[in-house]
Amino acid sequence: MTRIPPARTIFCGLPRARLLAALPLAGILAACQSPLDYDLRGQIGAFNTASAAQSATANRPAPDSRGLISYPSYQVAVAQRGDTVADVAARIGLPADEIARFNGMQTGDKMRQGEVLALPRRAPAGQPGSSTPGSVDIAALASQAIDTAPLTSPNPGSVTTTEIQAAPKPQPAKVQSGPEPVRHKVKRGETAYTISRLYQVPVKSLAEWNGLGSDFAVREGQYLLIPLKEQKAAAAAPAAAPVVVTEPGAGSETPVPPSASKPLPQEKVEPAAVKPAAESLPKPELPEPTRKSSAAMAYPVQGKIIKTYSKGRNDGIDIAGPAGAPVNAAEAGTVAAITKDSNNVPIVVIRHSQKLLTVYQNVGNITVNKGDSVVRGQRIASLRSGDDAYVHFEVRDGFESIDPLNYLN
Repeated sequence: MTRIPPARTIFCGLPRARLLAALPLAGILAACQSPLDYDLRGQIGAFNTASAAQSATANRPAPDSRGLISYPSYQVAVAQRGDTVADVAARIGLPADEIARFNGMQTGDKMRQGEVLALPRRAPAGQPGSSTPGSVDIAALASQAIDTAPLTSPNPGSVTTTEIQAAPKPQPAKVQSGPEPVRHKVKRGETAYTISRLYQVPVKSLAEWNGLGSDFAVREGQYLLIPLKEQKAAAAAPAAAPVVVTEPGAGSETPVPPSASKPLPQEKVEPAAVKPAAESLPKPELPEPTRKSSAAMAYPVQGKIIKTYSKGRNDGIDIAGPAGAPVNAAEAGTVAAITKDSNNVPIVVIRHSQKLLTVYQNVGNITVNKGDSVVRGQRIASLRSGDDAYVHFEVRDGFESIDPLNYLN
């Protein structure tokens, strides 16, 4: 039978070159001593921040006789060997289905020793099954008296009595002092490693605080206690100097402004440069104004626009002017139609090309006929009187309305 020498003998007997080549293998063998973390971020290369995250943590507080660890905001129950969820629930006095549903488990699920169950609410004080604090369970005490009574009386004819002691008053659960651990609910896709990196605690401490198995497996909906960091004794801070409170006006004196002790120096300020007279400035050469407009169309009425174009609601513009003012053709064309709307108001339509039309609505005293040729600026009608002294002017490309201002400006 061949004896295999220990690893130290194997590596120490190798030449330097072969020893350097075997070092990665030694690292792999050392890594097998602890659970394998498949997340290799930060594990390859010269820089490794794992040691900074693996800070020391405190031990988990010991549970009470019922397995409860109580904090100001919540409680957790620690399972004993062989417990099910129902066993833990019966020991602390809460419904088993309520605890199981809160932790994402079934009432009959087996638990590891030291595994933690989060409680949906605080457990009742005292042992489960007892009545209100301070009362006596008569059935339990009677059964105990019968079991401990002797079979025969020591003196015939005498009666043996058993003294019934009152049940001890249940004590409320002791609330832990100091900082309260964070209670993390496991989400889908999370592992013990990702949670330990999230809170920067060792995964081993996370497993010890929550009674995880050797594979560090967690389940969705499980509540985990995040281990607390060890609190180092803070150095005694130096005593703060006493604060001296002075009466108003008794503090530091206000410095005297320099202008109060010495007068301001005599300075002669030179006047600003005199601007040249307006007559000496060159006059710009402006072109002579022209009366001819370069717009594609002319305004049919010289007045004020009282309603602007809005496609689908107002397909043109309304131009107001004095009653009886002339309404002119916006551009040369042919009178295509003279008609009236449903309110019996006249409408004039002029065709300028095969598809381009202009519409003049709400006019009176029409001076053209259908088929007449008109030129730009020729009078075709007049504004009506009263409040109707405006023209509704439209420009249409076939059946589609266009904003008239695109042609008038």
